[in-house]
Amino acid sequence: MTRGSVQGRRGLRCLEALFTGILVTGIRRGKGQPCTTAVLLELVHCFFGCLGRLEPSHMKRSAALLETLMILAMVGQSSWAALSTSSCKEMGSSMYRPHTVTVTEFGAVGDGVTLNTKAFQNAIFYLHSFADKGGAQLFVPAGKWLTGSFSLISHLTISLDKDAVIIGSMDSSDWPVIDPLPSYGRGRELPGGRHQSLIHGSNLTDVIITGGNGTINGQGSVWWDWFNNHILNYTRPHLIELIYSTGVVISNLTFINSPFWAIHPVYCSQVLIQNVTILAPPDSPNTDGIDPDSSSNVCIEDCYISTGGDLIVIKSGWDEYGISYAHPSSNISIRRIVGEAKSGAGIACGSEMSGGISDVEAEDISLFNSLYGIRIKTSRGRGGYVQYIHISNVVLNNVNIAIGITGQYGEHPDENFDPNALPIINMITLEDIKGTNIKHAGTLEGIQGDNFSSICLFNVHLNVTSSSPWQCSYIQGSSNLVSPESCELLRNPYQTSVCYTANYVRTQNLVQAA
Repeated sequence: MTRGSVQGRRGLRCLEALFTGILVTGIRRGKGQPCTTAVLLELVHCFFGCLGRLEPSHMKRSAALLETLMILAMVGQSSWAALSTSSCKEMGSSMYRPHTVTVTEFGAVGDGVTLNTKAFQNAIFYLHSFADKGGAQLFVPAGKWLTGSFSLISHLTISLDKDAVIIGSMDSSDWPVIDPLPSYGRGRELPGGRHQSLIHGSNLTDVIITGGNGTINGQGSVWWDWFNNHILNYTRPHLIELIYSTGVVISNLTFINSPFWAIHPVYCSQVLIQNVTILAPPDSPNTDGIDPDSSSNVCIEDCYISTGGDLIVIKSGWDEYGISYAHPSSNISIRRIVGEAKSGAGIACGSEMSGGISDVEAEDISLFNSLYGIRIKTSRGRGGYVQYIHISNVVLNNVNIAIGITGQYGEHPDENFDPNALPIINMITLEDIKGTNIKHAGTLEGIQGDNFSSICLFNVHLNVTSSSPWQCSYIQGSSNLVSPESCELLRNPYQTSVCYTANYVRTQNLVQAA
């Protein structure tokens, strides 16, 4: 075979790979991202790269591909953008339940004193018989419904009246102890098991927890005292934890005073958390708002959160246990979030990220009175990766550190972690960020021998009070239109071929593989 024919075949394979890239543009992550002009320009650039490898006899095929690109330029934006906006709505489409019961039918008393755990559990057990008949709804009317932990079933809706309050018991024996998560290897706070969440479920399908803005109150103050005084034997519980579940909707509710992280979907997929308010005092320990953990296809939108931890933080397992379990978090959309995190960050990843975190989009975020705006946390021994993260349209006010990335965060589950398990942090793009009364613009610190790469800042304007706005070490990336001027390690031109965007297509990889 002549060198010319080999080169020509490589050119054809290049075109075929590029065409595949065109087909998956905007639907690569299953969310129908719009094909923007920037993406099309990148595809055209790759097209001409392929063109140089072709023989004259192949030019007809290349002309057809170029014509396809031009058609996409005209119609791609509108048609693919529609898929993007509909994906979360499809998750939240209302499910009519043909059978409904009220918790009072099973002996529940809404006086705030009577313990109603058995009433909730008996009602749910009864509704199990309707699972193959379109499912059922458990209605919680106005009242104060004290309960311990109870478990859900598939094809179930729990609906709270606007004046209904589910109240968690202050007796720890009403919160059973369950096994640790396999990706953590132990309780997050203490060795051994952990207390089961107030509302719990495992291996479920089609679960809706909703209402007319009713309230779920964890009465967390007693748990915070026990934690601060080191008298707990097991890790504190969540308000809601769903495990290995698919088709989950949590909406139109207020959550207050969670003992620990409030909402924790773990090993889940197709999760919508929408129109919720989550509140806890700023000094309540580790009371994160929403913690998607080793979960995929998650939409979080239209929420107000003010707690004593991170508002929304994505996780995926802890050190050697997370590495071994290898269950990443991916395809996560966060939109229209307002809140304050005096003890944490508005949007965060980690520090438990050993199973990997990728393909995260957060936009239209408004944060105030917070310790951090955006934060990525990891350390030696974590392994895993945080990559393909795109955060945009962020407004910050009265924030200590606008952007934080650190490779020196968090403890380890035991002495068996591998200090040579280094995390991969790359393809992180932060753009269209405005901040007033910001003390420090950013603290961006990688790990010696493990530089964090492709950290990109674009159109970031912060009114900073500190004389040393940026602190950077062991990072690589680029910036453009950033004030105050970014640290020297990021003073490279912003390039779409290097920086991740919401519509990034890894076309270069396709071309190189051809």
